[in-house]
Amino acid sequence: MKIIVIPVTPYEQNCSLVICEETKKAAIVDPGGNVERILAMVKKHDVTVDKILLTHGHLDHVGGTEKIAETLNVPIIGPEKEDLFWLEQLEAQSQRFGFPHHTSFNPTAWLEEGEIVEVGNIKLKVLHIPGHTPGHVALLDEQSNQVIVGDILFSGGIGRSDFPRGDQYQLVSGIKKKLLTLAAETIVYPGHGPTTTIGREKVSNPFLR
Repeated sequence: MKIIVIPVTPYEQNCSLVICEETKKAAIVDPGGNVERILAMVKKHDVTVDKILLTHGHLDHVGGTEKIAETLNVPIIGPEKEDLFWLEQLEAQSQRFGFPHHTSFNPTAWLEEGEIVEVGNIKLKVLHIPGHTPGHVALLDEQSNQVIVGDILFSGGIGRSDFPRGDQYQLVSGIKKKLLTLAAETIVYPGHGPTTTIGREKVSNPFLR
C-alpha cells in the first residue's frame, strides 16, 4: 500500500491518497478541503479513485467530500454510524470554525468494527476507536503494517476529548487495546502532523504511559 499525504485546510489536516500499485486503484481518506489540490494529486499519480473513506465527522476531515464524490462519481464510506450527529452539524461547524459554508450529508455506507474495505488488492481492516468522536475509526493494512488513524493518535499526542460525546478514558483504552498491540514497526498516519510508528509511541508518548 502506498500512501500519499496531502495537507489540506487551514488546520493542515492530512488527507491521504491510498494507492494499490498493482491495480492503480485508489481511495481518498478524509478529504477535508482544497479539492483542486487533491484532484491534482490523483491525476499526477494516474490512479482510479473508486471510493472516499472517512475516519470521523469533523469538518476539517470531511469538508471536500461531497464535491469530490460528485466530481469522481464515487461512494462515501464511513465513518462509524455514531458520528452521524457530527455530519448533521456541518453547517454549524463551518460557522464555528470559520470554514466556507457546508451542508450536512449522509455517507453511502457506514463502517463497522472488523469490516474489511478493499482498495484494489489492499484490504483495510476497520478499527472502531471512539473517544475523540464516538464513531471514529482507524484503517489498518495488516499486510504492509500501516494504519491511518485520523485524530485518534498523533506523534507524541492523542486526540482531543473535550468535544461533545468525547471521552479520554475511552480513547486511551481503545488506543492501548487496538493500536499499541500492533507490530512496533507499524507506520502510523495521523490526521495532523508527521507520521510515527507504534513502537515510538509506546515508548515516548506521554499520554499512553
